[in-house]
Amino acid sequence: MQLRRIHWRFEVSYNVAPTQSVPVVRFANGEREGLMMRWGMIPFSAKGIAPNFPSSNARIEKLETAPTWRGPWGRAQRCILPAAGFYEWHMNEACQKHPFFIRLADQEVFGFAALWDRSITTDRVAVLSCALITMPANELMRRIHNAGAHPFRMPAILLQTDHDAWLRGSVADAKDVLRQYPQDQMVAYQVSRWVNNSKNDGKKLIEPAHKL
Repeated sequence: MQLRRIHWRFEVSYNVAPTQSVPVVRFANGEREGLMMRWGMIPFSAKGIAPNFPSSNARIEKLETAPTWRGPWGRAQRCILPAAGFYEWHMNEACQKHPFFIRLADQEVFGFAALWDRSITTDRVAVLSCALITMPANELMRRIHNAGAHPFRMPAILLQTDHDAWLRGSVADAKDVLRQYPQDQMVAYQVSRWVNNSKNDGKKLIEPAHKL
């Protein structure tokens, strides 16, 4: 992913949580740029104050209708959040929850489809924030992500060939690239419950559970 303007500075994290600052790529002033944004959308009209409801994930079914998402979607405020993998929780037959780490077999670093917005505080400070787009899960992710308030879903992962259409294309182009990532190009395995605490970090978090 070639960038012309880079405004980010961050350390690699193995346990990123909502409200933290994350690197994103967007298209602005005719170029791709990399910058940091808060993970968890703060709407344009919120005066920089985080909402009292979860805003880290934008459901694909509500991009055009939900007040939080329809503005950024309509203004083509689309971005890409780069990652090497993500976690989801699985409930086994004994009703025990265990985290799984999911990565791609064909890309070491890939991009989540996301939206961003800009909100101005009463002190005239611009707050940039973003939200990942989620969609109904493919078969692999349905088997894994079967717990929580919104089970059987997965993040929208972009094909490398679709990055430009997502960042620069029309609304129709952007809709077209929001597809379930092929399950045969995804790798998943159980990891330690340590990921449940955002204070824990390090490569040990993505080691298979039987090694811990």
